[in-house]
Amino acid sequence: MSDTHADRVGDPFRFDYDPAVLRYGQGTVADLDAELAEHGVDRALVVCGSTVGSTPAVIDPVTDGLGDALAGVFDETTPEKRLSTALDARAAYRDNDADAIVALGGGSSIDVAKAVSVLVAGDHDPEAAGRDLADTHTLPIPDADLPPIFAVPTTLAGADLSNVAGLSALPDSGLVDRPTSGGISDRRLMPAAVVSDPELVATTPRTVLVGSAMNGFDKGIETLYAANATPVTDATALRGIGLMADGLRGLGRGDVDVETLEPVLEGLLLVQYGISRPGETTLSIIHSFGHGLTRGYEVQQGTAHAIVAPHVLRYLFAEVDGRRALLADALGVADASDPAEAVVDAVADVRDALGLPDSLADVAGPEPGEFSSVAKSVVKDPFMANAPDALDLTPEDVATVLQAAY
Repeated sequence: MSDTHADRVGDPFRFDYDPAVLRYGQGTVADLDAELAEHGVDRALVVCGSTVGSTPAVIDPVTDGLGDALAGVFDETTPEKRLSTALDARAAYRDNDADAIVALGGGSSIDVAKAVSVLVAGDHDPEAAGRDLADTHTLPIPDADLPPIFAVPTTLAGADLSNVAGLSALPDSGLVDRPTSGGISDRRLMPAAVVSDPELVATTPRTVLVGSAMNGFDKGIETLYAANATPVTDATALRGIGLMADGLRGLGRGDVDVETLEPVLEGLLLVQYGISRPGETTLSIIHSFGHGLTRGYEVQQGTAHAIVAPHVLRYLFAEVDGRRALLADALGVADASDPAEAVVDAVADVRDALGLPDSLADVAGPEPGEFSSVAKSVVKDPFMANAPDALDLTPEDVATVLQAAY
């Protein structure tokens, strides 16, 4: 149970990253028009879900902030991130003569906006796009310039500072013959700017925030032990985890207000920094479990993370060092006699403070008889490539962790 160079000081690394402009603070959406002008944008289509689009406290500050740069609003995104939705949004983009996209909401709206950017630049035929997604689980991305994306997140999942997006399709769309999922990835899909405004996030219901928060929090946890971590991501994740842990406990205790959300959002921006880089990401085992538990099941990914994260970490620390000392430092438990168990307890404490479930038996996920199938999916998940080098996770190991979490 050890890693070579667990602290990785002196290890060679390469950090290739072209991040978005980051704008943070109360009322920053009021300056959206100025940010778009900095990027030479004239007219932006807002892409969001129907709830966001019909909630004045969310949509009005954004449309007001865009002013004359507002081309229109497309408010039809869904959590499923459908290819058909992206194609409809492309039509709205063209009809409104837009030259950029403002993605407003959670990860699903931001992912759809990225798909719209690709579809606009590539002028994909709908039927061909469906075939590509079904056959290759992605869409071809042209060499042409992609319309820029400006992300205005209203949840805490951390999908905004990223150059990847998920995508799916169902037969009823007429685009595929069978349920299909996949994604797109390109360094040009990194948003031109991310505008993180705590006043806007404070309008999101607590039930939505707490699940997404666990997803964002776990991104920081995984970044520290990922095989491709760097000193840059160590520094940002270390500070970000600490801010998020304290802020999320506060979110669990108090109201959803600006003061409570400020450390959470600052921490989330730090946690996200450098996670998604050209050709790689630091997301790892917990996210692989999350994918396996949500494919074909109704449990939300952040909730799945909340349940399994302590159990995954306990397994990880039994097999490898997992940079437990660094994680303990980030979580404020560096003085514990058993840093590994202290990290597990601290993560569980954040989950419990948020009021999230602690058992798979309490959510609409797989039953024990299905754990073997889920385990195979987890082991094959692309994010497993970022697990610590010395870890050899088998389907049997995954099934044991799932059973402990049930």
